[in-house]
Amino acid sequence: MIRLGKLTDYGLVLMSQMARQPQSSLHTARDLAVQCKLPLPTVSKILKVLLQNGLLSSHRGIKGGYGLVREPRMISIAEIISALEGPFALTECSTDVTGMCDLEPCCPIKDNQRIINRVVQESLRDLMLSDLIRPMQLAAMRGQKNNIVPASSLISGRVQ
Repeated sequence: MIRLGKLTDYGLVLMSQMARQPQSSLHTARDLAVQCKLPLPTVSKILKVLLQNGLLSSHRGIKGGYGLVREPRMISIAEIISALEGPFALTECSTDVTGMCDLEPCCPIKDNQRIINRVVQESLRDLMLSDLIRPMQLAAMRGQKNNIVPASSLISGRVQ
């Protein structure tokens, strides 16, 4: 199963909460913890990682807090996931690091795995934080047997 870690899931929740406000708004860790119903230490940890990865800015002082460094439409979901999970790879052979798998020299599907990894990664790069805060609906696409199957697309008309 491919699954995002809990901290990444929470990071997406926190970033989407911040994206619902004007970009100039500042958010304290305490306020975000209350609004998102998450433990304060967890929120603080996630905000620190997002800050270190250049997705947030921080301002000290009584009226300080964290803010988005760019507009939500300019922050990709891939950036957020990479900041919290590290480099994106579905399999060990999908990375630029060689020698992580004993089958790598003779793997018959290595090249296809890399293509699949790239397609997923590009899809996440095309999905923006601003998309995450809008309602989504089901649309249709072609399935394996060339039949119509449901797929998600945005109400705004953007097709993923």
